[in-house]
Amino acid sequence: MLDRILFPTDGSDGASAAFDHVLDLAADYDATVHVLNVADTTHDSVTRLGSEVVDVLEREGRQIVESTAERAADRGVETVTDVFQGGIAETITAYAEEYGTDLIAMSTRGQTGLDRLFLGSTTERVVRRSTVPVLSIGSDGAPARYPYRNILVPTDGSERAGDALDRAAALAEHAGATVHALSVVDVGLIGGEGYSGVTALVEGAEETVAAAATTAEAAGVDAVETVAVESSAARGIRSYIADNEIDLVVMGTQGRTGVERYLLGSVAERTIRTSPVPVLTVPDPDGGV
Repeated sequence: MLDRILFPTDGSDGASAAFDHVLDLAADYDATVHVLNVADTTHDSVTRLGSEVVDVLEREGRQIVESTAERAADRGVETVTDVFQGGIAETITAYAEEYGTDLIAMSTRGQTGLDRLFLGSTTERVVRRSTVPVLSIGSDGAPARYPYRNILVPTDGSERAGDALDRAAALAEHAGATVHALSVVDVGLIGGEGYSGVTALVEGAEETVAAAATTAEAAGVDAVETVAVESSAARGIRSYIADNEIDLVVMGTQGRTGVERYLLGSVAERTIRTSPVPVLTVPDPDGGV
């Protein structure tokens, strides 16, 4: 399931912390980690050292990937290292496709230390473009836990949510974890005049999580089904994480609208920015930009 993991790194503290979790995954699945540094061509990096003309960013990138590979070797994890020039998000997603990686795993906080607070961060641009799943790993709180014991799947019954559920069930089966199927009735979207219809929405959500639980159980894993009524879907997801010792969130990058992955502020992006645990986003494999 996980043979090749792409880990883009800029050498920041956030990337270093995220790599611990990547090594846990790679060691468990006996996966090869592709360690990639992108020398951002939007910055002028060519300089002269004595009589030698060098690219400073490429030289720094080589040092970063080599030191990262040394950490992997200490854990017995095989690596491939590369330094490429180009736009960061574009290069990462192109690399993932060219080398057939099964997963992109990256920190939500880069060298600025503030990436996860801003719309349009590198991680979010990768999530929007990628045709392979992306594991976004924060570095603000406690280290990410592994192996996973509780995996949350927010679901609205859409096709992408179904893809995310299948991915979560496979991870849960491997780790012996429980899948939590959650459907959030977002009353912030319906306005005051629509509250009379909340009961019907809750009933529909109950059917959605029951179907999701049945799917998970058919895959051989334990499942919990929950419906929450909240002012926003992202708020409901965060509350559930806090109350149920969730280790990982797995969700689609498109909901029922079919266009969420192209919109700033989608549920997936808000969850990536605010989740205290890693978030695995599962895209439409044919829907990359």
